[in-house]
Amino acid sequence: MQIFIFEDITFENFFPLVYFRSVSELRSGCSSLGERIVSFFPKAQWSVVNRKQMRSFFEEHQPLNFSETEDELVFINARVQMTKEFASLLLKEKNAQVNFICNGVVAATKINLSFLSSAKGKGAKKKNTLQQWNKMEEKEVNVNFHSYPWDIIHFNHQAIEEDFEMMKKVKPKKITGVHFVNPSHISIGKNCNIKPGVVFDAENGPIVIGNNVTIMPNAVLVGPLFIGDNCLIKAGAKIYGGTSIGEWCKIGGEVEASIIQSHSNKQHDGYVGHSYLASWVNLGADTNTSDLKNNYRTIRVRIRNKEIDTQQLFLGAVIGDHSKTGINVMLNTGTIVGAFANIFGADFPPKFVENFSWGGGTSFERYRLQQAVETARIVMKRRNVEMTQEYEHRIREMYSSSHA
Repeated sequence: MQIFIFEDITFENFFPLVYFRSVSELRSGCSSLGERIVSFFPKAQWSVVNRKQMRSFFEEHQPLNFSETEDELVFINARVQMTKEFASLLLKEKNAQVNFICNGVVAATKINLSFLSSAKGKGAKKKNTLQQWNKMEEKEVNVNFHSYPWDIIHFNHQAIEEDFEMMKKVKPKKITGVHFVNPSHISIGKNCNIKPGVVFDAENGPIVIGNNVTIMPNAVLVGPLFIGDNCLIKAGAKIYGGTSIGEWCKIGGEVEASIIQSHSNKQHDGYVGHSYLASWVNLGADTNTSDLKNNYRTIRVRIRNKEIDTQQLFLGAVIGDHSKTGINVMLNTGTIVGAFANIFGADFPPKFVENFSWGGGTSFERYRLQQAVETARIVMKRRNVEMTQEYEHRIREMYSSSHA
């Protein structure tokens, strides 16, 4: 079997998080949406099929593979939160031409190689090809789809719990001065440095700690929680359930029900709740996100030119790659911050901040392109990551398009 994870036309709903990654690379639970899909098919070959205009950049990370030795092909929507039940259904399906539909959206397609070859062959006419696809059997399935970043945030508690049940656990060893609540639901990786006074509270959900993680004194970690490899958790940090933190992050202060991709810093006091941070984000000291409106009504956001009712009571900020806040910055409920933004000052910034914006309150100017590139290059090099030509080209493309 070959697995192809594809993005559908709704990928724009995930801006500003998907300028430098596919939807399949968005963090969810203890891994990413794509990695979770792959984990259910350990014997299958797999590839990621990304949007055409970004394929050259994404293939730098995950080149496409195609084998003519495997006749069974399964295309899975990257927005699917894969489950054991749905994976089992895909494996057991004997029909070689079937679409799995959830609420009118294709969750997966299973076909054989000969069908694909005939549809793409030189002699195949477009009309006949469409007729073949339209004649495929459709089966209704019940799966969880993510349509926006806040869907992933909302589901993250459950995703961590489900991932924990599937993974190989590493039971924590007794450490002087460290307290474990419900240790059977705690997994701690290799070479971790955990200081006295740390509390792991897994009473309401599991806690998964990766390898080479340092947790400084008196930090309190509450499950369900995932912390990736090589992270630093600062002294006195309070990290609550529903939080997933990717590799190489530095985290302090208070974090609740939030997702952080990788290589981002929130080192100081301040509250981040029900938020999604991309990579290379840096939040200044005492940056705070509001995640609940005073009138307790659902939160509306703007993505690009659309205003959307999220149907969520709790939603903080969604922040794109390489964006930064100064000290004491306040972000309102449902704030969307594009990539390469710099926010400072005492007033609330608008709830939608464009890519490459520099300023605070209602006064913003355009960030200079060369300065943005050079700063990103310095920041990445500090973490021993070299900016590639493809990466720089992508930044320049974004600057030219000038929308978040």
